Amino acid sequence: MPSCSRTVKAIEAAIQAKQWPKVVQIVELQEASVASRYYLQIAQHYRAVKNYQLAEKYYLIAEAAQEAVDMYSEAGMMEEAYKIAVSCMSKEELVRVYGAHAKKLADEGKLREAERLYVAMDQPDPAINMYKKHRQYDHMIRLMALYHEELLVETHLHLAKELESEDHWRQAEQHYINAGDWKASINMYRAHNLWDDAYRVAKTHGGLNAANQVAYLWAKSLGGESAVKLLTKFGLLEAAVDYATDSFTFDFAFDIARVALKSKLPEIHLKYALYLEDEGKYAEAEDEFIKANRPKEAVLMHVHQQDWDAAQRVAEQHCPDSLADVFVGQARVAFERKNFQQAETFLLRAERPDLAAKYYKEANMWSDALRLVKEYLPHKLDEFQKEMSSQSGQDIQDLLGQAQSWEQNGEHSRAIMTYLSITVQNCTDHEVLKRSWSKAVELAVKFVPDKSLDVTALACDRLAHIGCYEEAGKLYMDVDMMKEALDMFMAGDYWDKARHIATNIAPRYEQYVEDAYVDYLKEHNKTEEMRSVDPSSALKMYMESGQWDKCLGLAEKQGSKVLAKYVALYAAHLIKSNGTMAALQLFTKYGAPANPQNFNIYKRLCAEIFAAQLGGASSYHIYSQLRNLLLGLVQQLEAKESGGASLKEFQRYLLVTHYFAVRAACFAHHQLTSIAAKLSVAMLRYSDLIPVDKAFFEAGQMAKAQGWENMAFVFFNRFLDLSDAIEEGSPDMLDNSDLVDTDIPLEVSLPEKPSIAEDKREEVKEWVLAVSMDQRVEQVLPQDERGTYVASLVSPHTGVMSLPCVVSGFPVLRDKIEFKAPGYAANKEDWNRLLMATKTSQSKECMDINTFLKHWCGAPTNPTYAFH
Repeated sequence: MPSCSRTVKAIEAAIQAKQWPKVVQIVELQEASVASRYYLQIAQHYRAVKNYQLAEKYYLIAEAAQEAVDMYSEAGMMEEAYKIAVSCMSKEELVRVYGAHAKKLADEGKLREAERLYVAMDQPDPAINMYKKHRQYDHMIRLMALYHEELLVETHLHLAKELESEDHWRQAEQHYINAGDWKASINMYRAHNLWDDAYRVAKTHGGLNAANQVAYLWAKSLGGESAVKLLTKFGLLEAAVDYATDSFTFDFAFDIARVALKSKLPEIHLKYALYLEDEGKYAEAEDEFIKANRPKEAVLMHVHQQDWDAAQRVAEQHCPDSLADVFVGQARVAFERKNFQQAETFLLRAERPDLAAKYYKEANMWSDALRLVKEYLPHKLDEFQKEMSSQSGQDIQDLLGQAQSWEQNGEHSRAIMTYLSITVQNCTDHEVLKRSWSKAVELAVKFVPDKSLDVTALACDRLAHIGCYEEAGKLYMDVDMMKEALDMFMAGDYWDKARHIATNIAPRYEQYVEDAYVDYLKEHNKTEEMRSVDPSSALKMYMESGQWDKCLGLAEKQGSKVLAKYVALYAAHLIKSNGTMAALQLFTKYGAPANPQNFNIYKRLCAEIFAAQLGGASSYHIYSQLRNLLLGLVQQLEAKESGGASLKEFQRYLLVTHYFAVRAACFAHHQLTSIAAKLSVAMLRYSDLIPVDKAFFEAGQMAKAQGWENMAFVFFNRFLDLSDAIEEGSPDMLDNSDLVDTDIPLEVSLPEKPSIAEDKREEVKEWVLAVSMDQRVEQVLPQDERGTYVASLVSPHTGVMSLPCVVSGFPVLRDKIEFKAPGYAANKEDWNRLLMATKTSQSKECMDINTFLKHWCGAPTNPTYAFH
C-alpha cells in the first residue's frame, strides 16, 4: 500500500509539473485499477495541445469514446469523428448527426469534405446528387463509376440531353461519346445546324464513310451551288449523285447534276424512270426514259404491261427499230391465247417468219410451220423436213425405207440427207447408225462427188462421237483423206494400224505419227513402251517420275556418255535432297568421268561432305570413298593435256579428302592422336574449301587435347570471331593480326549459318575466358627452325615453299621420306609413327591408307620401315 501511495504521489507531482511524457511513462506501468483514473486527464492534455491521435488513444483507453468524438467534431475532423462514433452511436443517430453535418459542409461549398463524409457513411448517393446540384459533373461521373457502374451509360445520356437542352453542345457531345452514342451527338449538331461539328464527330468516331454521309446530308441541307461547293471540297460530288439516286432522292441528284455534272443527267433520268416503273407510274416513267435517250426501254416497259398502243406510239415517234419488238410481244400474247392467225400477222409485220414457224412447231402445228418455211424460209426446207421427220413420230425403219426409196428413184442428195438424219437423238442402235452414215458416204462418193468430202467429214465426226474410230478411219481412207484417217486411228488407240499405214501407205506422215505416239506414251506414262520407241524420252520419263534405277539401267544400255549424264543428274538430285552420301555411293558404283559439266557436282559433293558433322573413326569409309573417287578424277585430268586449272583445283580437293581420311583413321589409335592434331591444324590452310568456322573449331579442339594451349587459344579466338561474323552476316570486323605471316587464307566465304552447335560455342567461350584470366597462355602461334609458323608451307622471310607431309600435313623440312612420284614427301617421324601403328594394330584403315599412298605417290624411295 505504501508503494502504491508513493506511485500516486509521483503521478500527481508529474501532472503538477506538466511533465506529461513522464506521466504517461509511469501510468502505463501501473495496474488498471490505478492507471484508469489518469488516462482521461492525459487525453485531455493531448486534446488541448491538438495532438489528436494521442488524445484519441487515451480517450479510448479511458472508455470515453464520446469525448473523442466531440474532440474531432470540434476540430472539424468529421471523418475521424465518424469512425469513432460508429462504436458508440446507433446507425440512425449516426445518419442523423453526420448526414446533417455533411449537408452543412455541402451548403458551405466544402464539397470534397462532404463527399468524404458521405462515403465514410457508405452513402454515396447524396454525394452524387450534391455534385449534380452544383453541376460538377466530372465528380458526379467519377462516383457513379465507383458505386453505380451499371447506370453509368444511362447517366451520361441523361447529362448529355440535359446539357443539349441548355445549349452546352461540346459538354453534351462528350457525354454522348462517353455513353458510346456518338451518332446522337451528330444528330444534336445537325438539329442545331452545326454541321462542322457534326462532320468532325463523324470523321473522328465513325470513320470516312460516316463523315461522307454527314457531308452528303450537309450538302442536301444547303442545296444549289452551296451544296456543289461543299461536295467538291470533300471530293464527293459524283459519289453524292450516285448515293442520291440509290436512295431515291432524285430532286437533290438533279439539283447537283444541273449545276456541276450535266453528263450525269441521262443516267439520273434512267434511274428515275426505272424507279417510276417499279412504282407503276408508267406515263412519268416513259417521259424519263425519253429524257434519258433510252426510248427502247420505254417501249419494252409498255410491251411488258401489254399497253400496245403506248408501245407502238413511242416506237414510231422515237425508235422505229423497236416496232418489231412491239409486234413480237403482241404475237407472243396472241399465241398464248391461241389466236394463231393474229400472232402470225404480227410476226410477219415484224419480219420474223422464223419465230412464227418456231411457235407453230412448239404448238405441234407442223403443217402451218411447213407452209411458212416453204413460203418465207426456203433455204431451211431440207433442215426442217429432217426435223419434221424425227419429230413427227416416224420410226427408224420408216426413215430407212424412205432413204432407200429416194436412192432407188435416183434422188441421191435426199437419200444422203435422210441417212444422215438418223442420229443418236432418234436412234440408240450403233449398228444402224454405222450402216446409215457409211451408206451416206458411199452415195456421196459415187453420185455427189462435190459433197463427198463434207459428207465424209460429218459421218466420221459422228462415228468418232460414238467411239467407232476404226470405222471412221476406214471411211477417210476411202476418200484419200490420209491425215484425217490417221488422226482417227490414233484417237481410238489403234497405234499399230496408224504406224503401219504411215510407214507403208502414207510415208509423208510417218514422223507426224511417231511424234504423236511419243506424246501419247508420255501423256499416259507408258514408259516401258517408250523404251523401244524413243529411249531418250523414256530416260526423261523415268527421271521425271523418280524411277532412277530403271533410268540408270536403260542409260547403261545407251553407252557410257548417256550413263554418265544421268548418273550426274541423279547425283545432283540426291545432293539437293540431302542425299549426299547416296550420291557418293552412286559415283563410287558408276565412276566419276572428267566431264567439265560434272565438275560443279563434284565440288558440291566435296563441300557437303567437308561440312558434315561425321563421327570420328567411323567416318573413314566415307572419306576414303570420296578420296578414291577424286584420285580417279585427277588421274583422268592428268592424262588430258587440257587439265589446267581444273586439275589443280581437284588436286587440292583430293589432298584435303586424304587428310580427312587419315585423321579419321588416327582417331582409333591413341599413338596417332598427335598426327590427327597436326592434320586438323594443317587443314586450316584449306579453309577456303572447308567451312572456316568448323576448321578453326576442330583445330582448336585437337590443339587443346595435345596441350598446345597457345595454338588452341589463337584458333578458338578466331573461331569465336568467325561465329560472330556469321551471325552478323559480315566479315568486316574480323581481326587478322594473329594469322599474319601464315599460309592460312584470310579472305574466305562465310557459311550461311554456324557449323558448330550453340552449346559447343559456349564451351569454347568459357575455356577462352578461363585461360585469359589465368594469363599463362600467350596469344601467339608457335614457330619452327625457320622462324615461321610451324604449320606454314611458305616461309615469309625467304619465300621458300616446302612440300606438305602426306601423313600430317605439316611442312617437310628435313628427315623426310620421298616417294617415287615427284612432288610428294613425308616427315620421317610421322611416317614411321603411322607405319608402326599399322604394324602393331593391323588396322584395316591404316593398311588402306598405305595402299592408297602407293597408288597416289608411288613407293617410298628411302623408307625407314617397310610395311608388309
